[in-house]
Amino acid sequence: MSDENDPVEIPIDGVLDLHAFEPGDAKDLVSDYLSLCREKGILRVRVIHGKGTGALRETVRAVLSKTEGVSSFSQAMEDEGGWGATIVFLDPLTKP
Repeated sequence: MSDENDPVEIPIDGVLDLHAFEPGDAKDLVSDYLSLCREKGILRVRVIHGKGTGALRETVRAVLSKTEGVSSFSQAMEDEGGWGATIVFLDPLTKP
């Protein structure tokens, strides 16, 4: 039995599923997750936010538009979840 205060571990595998989170939580989660993906060399990330034009989807889009290192993002294709997800392309990290 886990304590409800235990941190949620999200695998850094190129898919961020936000179904269990509120829009306010998504702001930090999205930018942190994208940074970790970029560090691991994962430059294409699927962010799952659910269908429709709800607050979570809008929050994700707003965060992406302001996140450094995001090359582009767009609605997922039908076989990738359609309106329920956004595909994010990241700029690679530059070596010093």
